[in-house]
Amino acid sequence: MENWKEEKVNAPKKGLWQRLAALAAAAALVLSLAGCSGLPSVPGGSADVVPNPSSAAAAVDTVDAPLEVHFIDVGQALSVLVECDGQFMLYDGGNVDDGSLIVSYLQSQGVEQLEYVFCSHAHEDHVGGLAAALAYFPAYHVYSPVADASTKCFQDFVKYTQQQGLQVEVPAVGTMWPLGGATVTMLGPVAQYSDTNDTSIVLRIDYGSTSFLLTGDMEKTAETDLVNSGANLRADVLQVGHHGSSTSTSYLFLNAVLPKMGIISCGVNNKYGHPHEETLSILRDAGVDVYRTDLQGTITIGSDGQNYTVGTEHFAADPALNPTDPAASSTAQQAYIGNVNSKKFHLPTCPNLPAEKNQILFSSYQEAVEAGYTPCSSCIK
Repeated sequence: MENWKEEKVNAPKKGLWQRLAALAAAAALVLSLAGCSGLPSVPGGSADVVPNPSSAAAAVDTVDAPLEVHFIDVGQALSVLVECDGQFMLYDGGNVDDGSLIVSYLQSQGVEQLEYVFCSHAHEDHVGGLAAALAYFPAYHVYSPVADASTKCFQDFVKYTQQQGLQVEVPAVGTMWPLGGATVTMLGPVAQYSDTNDTSIVLRIDYGSTSFLLTGDMEKTAETDLVNSGANLRADVLQVGHHGSSTSTSYLFLNAVLPKMGIISCGVNNKYGHPHEETLSILRDAGVDVYRTDLQGTITIGSDGQNYTVGTEHFAADPALNPTDPAASSTAQQAYIGNVNSKKFHLPTCPNLPAEKNQILFSSYQEAVEAGYTPCSSCIK
C-alpha cells in the first residue's frame, strides 16, 4: 500500500464573470480557427474539419440514467464521455481525425463545459481528439500522466489547454474527484514505466453500489503492479485494456476486478487483429459479458446507483461479440484483394475493388504488406 495516497480534489465553481470569460475565450478560439471561411473548425488531421452535430454518432436514446458512461465509437482508438447529474468528464479523445466527431458527439449530449479532461497516455489514438474538445468546451481541469511529449498531437493538446488559461496537470495516485453524485478515483499508474502504454491513467468511477474501471492501454506489467499495490480494483464494468490486445487483461488482473461487463473499443477489421482471441478467451472463462464498438458502435451504460442499463448503436448477437469459435471472431484470418495497378489492397466488401483482371488475392494483411501493397484508407482502418 506504500504507493497509495488519498487526496480529494473539489471542482471549483467559477464565478459568473469567470465562466463568461472562459466561454468567450473558447468562442474566440473557435473563430480564430475558422480562417476566412467564417465557419468554426477544430484541429483534425491534415486540414481542420467542421463539426456537425447531426452527423455525430447516434446517441443511444434507450439509456436515461443519473450516471451515463458513453464509449464513443472512434474506431481503433478510445474515447469515453462520463456524465453524472449534469456534470461531464472526458477520458481520451480518439485520433486527431476524430476531433470533429468528438465535438459533435459532446454537443449532441448537451455538453457545454467539462469538469475534467483526462488524457490516459500520450499515444495519438487517445490524445489526438482532445485538442478539438478543448478548442470548443471550457474545462476546469486537464490531466495527463506527463505534462509534455514530443508528438504534435500531444503538443496541440497542451496548446489548447493553455489557451484556456490552464496547465496540463499530472495527478497523484489516490486523488479523488467529485462528478455530480459520483466519485472518480485515480488508481494508477503506481510506478514509472518506459512503455507509454503502461503509463496509462487508471480511473475507478463509483456511483452508489455500481462501479466502472477505465484502464486506457495499460498492459500486463502495470496490471500486476496495480494488483500488488492493494488498490480496490473491483468494478462491475471494465474498459478492457489496449483495445482487447493480448498484451493486457491477465488472469491475475481480471480476478482482482471481477467485472460483469467488459467494453472493448476497437476498429472494424483493424490491422492489429484486436480484440485478440487470447483476451476473448480469458473474458469467456471469467463469464464477462463483452461489448464491442467495432460490432455495436457507440455503447452507453447507465446506472441509477444499483442497476445498469445498456444501450448500443447497432445490434450484434452474443456469439459474434465473443465467439467460442475463434474463426468467427474479427481476429480470424481475413482475405484481402489487391489492385495490381495502384498497389493498394482492400477488404472483399470494399466498394472500390478493382476490375477482376487487376485483382490479386492475399490470404492475410501481413502477406499484402510484405508484397509491397498498402491498405485502402476507405475500408481498412
